[in-house]
Amino acid sequence: MQTFSAKPAEVEKKWVLIDAKGLVVGRLATLVAMRLRGKHLPTYTPHVDCGDNVIIINASKVVLTGRKRDQKMYYNHTGYIGGIKERSAKSILEGRFPERIVEKAVERMLPRGPLGRKQLGNLRVYAGAEHPHEAQQPQVVDIASMNRKNMRAA
Repeated sequence: MQTFSAKPAEVEKKWVLIDAKGLVVGRLATLVAMRLRGKHLPTYTPHVDCGDNVIIINASKVVLTGRKRDQKMYYNHTGYIGGIKERSAKSILEGRFPERIVEKAVERMLPRGPLGRKQLGNLRVYAGAEHPHEAQQPQVVDIASMNRKNMRAA
């Protein structure tokens, strides 16, 4: 018996919709990263993009446990000497693009490189409840019911 290896032409991609309202960011990100990579499938192949297309709505209503909302810092560098900038998770969630918290959490759980970038391209995150992907007929996945720790009251 030989080891199964999926070919890119054989992969069937599904569309999945996740409502992030009240979900814990880290737990949401781990499950989304697993779906994007395709590790939930028996036909998982490490060098092929065999994961699903994931749509996350209500990303502005995610929850950070403990004091992470105030204490967690996100850093970026401008490229100039002494050009490091920091923003707290609270300022990002209350700012213009609150969906970046979820995007960054998922991005950091995917492998770096060309395949990881391609898999991250299959993720769509929206701050509100509306999304333009109704034509794909996404299947709704209820992450809150998978484990009681996945959901937190804000």
